[in-house]
Amino acid sequence: MVKLKIDNIEVEVEAGTSILDAARKVQINIPTLCKHPDVDPSAGCGLCIVKVGGRINRSCCTPVAEGMEVITNDEDLKEIRKTVLKLILSNHPNDCLNCSRSGQCELQEMTAEMGIDQNEIIKMVSQEPKDDTSGAIVLDPAKCIVCGRCVNICQNVQNVWALSYLHRGFVTKVTGADDTKLGDSPCIRCGQCAAHCPTGAITDYDNTQKVSALLSNKENVTVVQIAPAVRVALGEEFGFDFGSNLTGKIYAALRRLGFSKVFDTNFGADLTIIEEASEFVKRFTSNDNLPMFTSCCPAWVDYLEKYHSENIPNLSSCKSPHQMVGAIAKTYWAEKAGIDPSKVKVVSVMPCTAKKWEIGRDETMNSSGYKDIDEVITTRELAKMIKAAGINFKALKEEEADNPLGEYSGAATIFGVTGGVMTAALRTAYFYITGEELGELNFKAIEGLDAVKVAEIDIKGTKVRIAVVNGVGNVEPVMEAINKAKAEGTELPYHFVEVMACPGGCIAGGGQPRVMGATFDKPWGINDEIRKLRSKGLNTEDVEAKNRLSHKNESIKKLYADYLGEAGGERSHHLLHTKYQKRPLYKK
Repeated sequence: MVKLKIDNIEVEVEAGTSILDAARKVQINIPTLCKHPDVDPSAGCGLCIVKVGGRINRSCCTPVAEGMEVITNDEDLKEIRKTVLKLILSNHPNDCLNCSRSGQCELQEMTAEMGIDQNEIIKMVSQEPKDDTSGAIVLDPAKCIVCGRCVNICQNVQNVWALSYLHRGFVTKVTGADDTKLGDSPCIRCGQCAAHCPTGAITDYDNTQKVSALLSNKENVTVVQIAPAVRVALGEEFGFDFGSNLTGKIYAALRRLGFSKVFDTNFGADLTIIEEASEFVKRFTSNDNLPMFTSCCPAWVDYLEKYHSENIPNLSSCKSPHQMVGAIAKTYWAEKAGIDPSKVKVVSVMPCTAKKWEIGRDETMNSSGYKDIDEVITTRELAKMIKAAGINFKALKEEEADNPLGEYSGAATIFGVTGGVMTAALRTAYFYITGEELGELNFKAIEGLDAVKVAEIDIKGTKVRIAVVNGVGNVEPVMEAINKAKAEGTELPYHFVEVMACPGGCIAGGGQPRVMGATFDKPWGINDEIRKLRSKGLNTEDVEAKNRLSHKNESIKKLYADYLGEAGGERSHHLLHTKYQKRPLYKK
């Protein structure tokens, strides 16, 4: 341990701790725009300066030392910080009211805290156009402060390398890798760059107006579904505690917005498990195209199609849960309800920006000829629509989803956390293999936020080796081990692999609420504690559910009995499964 003084307050922290983190331990806030809990310090913004022995240091990247005396706030430091912030603002547009980040912008808040009048600053704003070519996120160079968070996340956390710096000095800018458009870069649309950006430089592609247009057209029967992770994060936008599960209130809000029917993506998660577990059992028993990779995360699918196309046969052919709901809504449900399927419009509320791109894949047409999903909005966009409609979210009474596409099990709920899909699939796969129910429904070895979690499951003497990858940036060692075994003809290290592109899983997806005031890490930035709280909200619902098994969902049973036939059969194959293709890293 190291002892030091910060503003004459004695502090004791572990060796290697930065001055910035040491100060936060004693509730001293040092301003910064580039440091984030998820990324290593870059010293990019220059605002976190402190004095150590009369010399100025950047506190985010300066480690503590025994006997160190630190000053964090005197007149000299205040003036330097103001000057630095004014330089940043001089190259930033003064159009906060037109920005989607207004009210949730770190730059805006810091400007107010330091008492800077933007009208006194001479502007030298970039005139470069926005880049919306990815179909999921939008890069606005004019609002970029070159803090480096997005580049750090994309390169060092996600290992995608779709973003990079171009030029040096005052003309430095963030752009698609190799100065390409995002849509032509290796971008997998995970949206972690948008989730970590402190300003409005990178945002999700806004589809709220398109959804409003669907709702305004009275000829439409516009239905909506919410993903598992949405229910434990939306409340943050309305002052609820982290991890609060507000499913019933969300159903009520969606009806207030004018949706004809409120379904739940959890129904699609249960349906996915029936198809995916059946697919895995067939592959496992015939030793065909193992290991099998999960396919519910479109950013991971995009990554594999670009970086590891040789492993495309290993991807489960199952569509993602929300696509399955869309396919069933426009066939089975429309038929039962006596509605022209061409009038049924399906909106998905997702924690994920990649879902916006996913619905544009050529493979998302179902067998009736209609696109599975018409529009996707993120959790943030739903909050925006609720606020714009003047709905008092806190005062709403809880309501239920519409059946049959609203019934779900606890297994479906945990799709939103890393390890959840694997857990849900194994519960049902065990039943399919043995004809018996699994005793202990949780698999402790694959819980938590470790980068790669592995386990060997004993199914009545049959060993199934599994791996769960938490964040696509951690997948390469797993892929290397698999490809090495394939090349050498040796035993595969795994039979079944789950990959979630976003660290923590969907609960920390690129479209989830931006964190404000979570800890003294003031005031911004999701961290692992918040990931744990959101995960707890879903895991608690699973534990308390009357039914925790996908194959015991009565509405799913009826769907197969009345319409689909057998899992993996001809009709379910046409409606619920998809194909993949090799995609180039760059489009030139």
